[in-house]
This record gives sequence, structure tokens and C-alpha cells, in this order.
Amino acid sequence: MRYIKYAFLAVMALALVAVAVANREMTTLTLLPSGIADLVGLNRSITLPLFGIILAGVAAGLLIGFIWEWLREFKQRAESARKDNEIKSLQRELRRLKADKHEGKDEVLAILDEAS
Repeated sequence: MRYIKYAFLAVMALALVAVAVANREMTTLTLLPSGIADLVGLNRSITLPLFGIILAGVAAGLLIGFIWEWLREFKQRAESARKDNEIKSLQRELRRLKADKHEGKDEVLAILDEAS
């Protein structure tokens, strides 16, 4: 299984290198369309290689997806934490009840009673 993972990573690396080599030309990326930029006064632009823009878009999409899933699963995490707290509370209560049951008994008899 480890070799399959390494082979997959190698294929992905080769694909990224091929995209980078095929898209080396410089591209100007502007923040807003020229009409709106002149109106607002935000004439920001940057010149980057096209493969950099493509890879940044993929990375931004992954980041947005991870954040979206983290937010979407909030209810499940909260419910799991609530159930964990309830389990711990019930375990404490069970230990307390067992201690009350065996109070005043001989320790050896209490241990044998718990084992059965």
C-alpha cells in the first residue's frame, strides 16, 4: 500500500511539473475590472506565471473546502463532546455507587464481589 501511495504522489508531482512547464508565460491578474477599479480607486494588479495562478487557485479551493467541512461538521463534534462528558459523568457515578455498596466490607470481599 505504501508503494501505491508513493506512485500516486510521483504521478501527481509529474502532472504538476508538466502544468508548470506548459504554462510559464506571465499573466497579469487584476483585482477589479478597469471601470470599477477607476470608480473605486483600487487599481491593483500583479503579474505572475500562469501555473502559479492555477496552483494558487487549486490551493485556495482546497482551503475553502476544508474550512467548509470543518464548519459543516460542527454539530457532530459538539454532540460527540456532549456524549463523552455524559459517559465520564456516568462512569464517576458508577464508581461512587460501587464504593458506597462496598463501604464497611472487607477489602478482599469487595474485590471478589466486583470481579464476579
